[in-house]
Amino acid sequence: MVEDNQNIQFQLTDALIEQVELLIEQKNDKALKTLLEEFHYADIAEILDEVNLEEAMYVIKLLDSETTSDVLMELDEDNREKVLKNLSAKEIAEEIEELDTDDAADIIAELPEERQAEVISQIEDQEHKAEIQELLAYDEDTAGGLMAKELVKVYETWTVAGCLRRIRGQAQHVSRVHSIYVVDKQEKLLGRLSLKDLLTAKSDQKIAELANSNVDYVYVEEDVEEVAKIMQKYDLEAIPVVDQNKTLLGRITIDDIVDVIREEADKDYQMAAGISQDVEADDSILKLTKARLPWLLIGMFGGLGAASIIEGFNGSMGEFIILLSFVPLIQATAGNVGVQSSAIVVQGLANNSIDGNIIKRLFKESILGLVNGLALALVAIAVTHFAFKTPYIISITIAIALVAVIIMAALIGTFIPIFLDKRGIDPAVATGPFITTSNDVFGILLYFIIAKSILGF
Repeated sequence: MVEDNQNIQFQLTDALIEQVELLIEQKNDKALKTLLEEFHYADIAEILDEVNLEEAMYVIKLLDSETTSDVLMELDEDNREKVLKNLSAKEIAEEIEELDTDDAADIIAELPEERQAEVISQIEDQEHKAEIQELLAYDEDTAGGLMAKELVKVYETWTVAGCLRRIRGQAQHVSRVHSIYVVDKQEKLLGRLSLKDLLTAKSDQKIAELANSNVDYVYVEEDVEEVAKIMQKYDLEAIPVVDQNKTLLGRITIDDIVDVIREEADKDYQMAAGISQDVEADDSILKLTKARLPWLLIGMFGGLGAASIIEGFNGSMGEFIILLSFVPLIQATAGNVGVQSSAIVVQGLANNSIDGNIIKRLFKESILGLVNGLALALVAIAVTHFAFKTPYIISITIAIALVAVIIMAALIGTFIPIFLDKRGIDPAVATGPFITTSNDVFGILLYFIIAKSILGF
């Protein structure tokens, strides 16, 4: 029985890398091609990401354009940039001609403007060239910048028999046929057609009789995040893209949306960690510093603010100086509660699962904060009084302040992301250092105000 290597889980090992490097050093092209033919193009890209540039270029020029074009799309962005710099405009054009229009446009968009013009001029397929240029004209964060021109469309006036003949030619240029789109003579989207309906219909039936007019679509100017939400909500594998006249322009497939979701998750994760730019571990120290320093400064000034509050109460504490020992408890709890609340709200805003009146949501968070606060307060009383031998009145004071601080932190963590979202600012900026710092400052202030009110210092 012949084993299908495509079903075997690929594992990148040191032994495999060494084998590839040895075959390159020996210039054993036949053995190298035989080895790499066993792997998916994404696996080959993973291998090339681990070898040096000279070795990667050797493999790129060894394999056929159909394979290397797919490999290029899977390479790490930095490595792809280096590879493209070492390919001529003609060689890049040859690779691009093997790609779908959306991937081809993405590759060209990464090139400097002068190089873009050189590469486009070398593309021999005029229709492919025109479609790529059309896609490059759209903003990369819109449906137009994400869509591909390859799709299968039929006209409402066609018969089933005529339709089957024509779509065979169209399907040759489409890697996967998710849907067949029905248009009129003006290319206006009318509906969609399933392969099942087409194959089971009578040959003389008109397409208009079979078309399902209930078709989801997005406008070409739609933000890619909104497109992702629509496809996720309706569980779509592909969605057509139209202009304001509902003219069919292209389609977006689920693989492109997965990339959008991943990139957005990476961006939100960095923002939550206090990194204000899209950076990677291999970026320059200057770029990484610019991305991190602003939030570190916010945290530093927040700490100075908290320190000034403590200094303001320090002189009047007298016998209650022990309260300073529990400042870290207040700060840590306020920061954690705020991050928890804001993370849930940001996630809800991203998934469109947050609805209802903001007052009701704040009320719910305050009740949740009260319940959590009371539970933690009981633990705080027991630990501070029995473990730290703190006077009972001080333990009670700390517990009351803890409840108040938790409720305050929950409200801040809920309100700020919603407030930012309503003003068109990414709510992810509210998580991490922003919430932690603000809750540290307000938490300390509330702690000492409550302590002074109860203990009277």
